[in-house]
Amino acid sequence: MSWQAKLLARHMRALVKPWLARIANPGDFAQDVGRANLLLRRPPFLRRFRRPDGLTWISAGPTVPGRAILYFHGGAYVAGSPRSYSGPLGQLSRLTGVEVCAPRYRLAPDHPFPAAYEDAERAWRSLHGLGYSAEDVVIGGDSAGGGLALALLSALCRRGTPPRAAFAFSPWTDLAMTGESLTANRDIDAILPVEKMEEVIELYLGRHSRTDPRASPLYAEFPGCPPVLLQYGEAEILRDDSRRMAERLRGFGAEVTEEVVPDVPHVWQILDGWLPEARASLESTARFVQASLELDTNR
Repeated sequence: MSWQAKLLARHMRALVKPWLARIANPGDFAQDVGRANLLLRRPPFLRRFRRPDGLTWISAGPTVPGRAILYFHGGAYVAGSPRSYSGPLGQLSRLTGVEVCAPRYRLAPDHPFPAAYEDAERAWRSLHGLGYSAEDVVIGGDSAGGGLALALLSALCRRGTPPRAAFAFSPWTDLAMTGESLTANRDIDAILPVEKMEEVIELYLGRHSRTDPRASPLYAEFPGCPPVLLQYGEAEILRDDSRRMAERLRGFGAEVTEEVVPDVPHVWQILDGWLPEARASLESTARFVQASLELDTNR
């Protein structure tokens, strides 16, 4: 564990985690998270643009034509945007040499489930409309966006049109909240307050089933699943969402790589430029994407 990670974890446990637990209004949460994400480092030559699909595309430096990463941002289904994720996604594009398509999906409480999932499906169709085949695309996401990516992966697998590969950073895969780590890591998780998650689930799901595969991919099916990379922290309350997701995927014959990092905050990968662990994890993800898309890895 780097000294930067130790210092950040101490700060988050003392200040950020209690602040998250106190927030009463999801609108305030979304606003504050958006401001906080402005602190995320941006790589040189960052470019954010739109194509006829209306989706946000992000790159930094030269990219390979005809390939894409379809990435869904996190934010507990009530916050976040492609704009706030520009820095980390630009770095991911720079490291992979692949453009990132980052959809802006609708958020609760104004747009509850299944709005976010429907927008994920729409984004996939938009890529197809632009000429990308399933084998041209790797899908990914973090936290709630990681769960969204895996839910989409299930639907694509069941249709027989899976992407080339998928990855997820600390994905939220079980909105039924049955993971043991929710209790075991309650006090040591650096940022996520367990007590707030129930409220978020109510805002997003309402009366829908918490085990609906479109919301909780832990209960989904993945026939013919492509390779999947899961990165998560050992001390996270969502640790078991990833552990059990890996087991579920392997049950369908998928090749799953788990990268578990001790003592890092939830979705530490977006803290590139602040934490050495973030760059190491992004570089590992880049190697996975390049190998999956059969790209030159000597970048």
